[in-house]
Amino acid sequence: MKSNLGTLDRGLRIAVGLVLIGLSLSGVIGLWGWIGLVAVATGLFSFCPAYRLLGISTCKIKQ
Repeated sequence: MKSNLGTLDRGLRIAVGLVLIGLSLSGVIGLWGWIGLVAVATGLFSFCPAYRLLGISTCKIKQ
């Protein structure tokens, strides 16, 4: 898997994912909050399959 997420994108995904999981655990938003696991996983692995399909990359190009 080639990395396609930049630093800011990774950080935002992890933060939003953890917030969603926390809200789900506290009962505020219900089971839909567990979708945050996907955001956390893509942030940790620095790879988003949807970005790959759409040809998007937020990574800085190394020359």
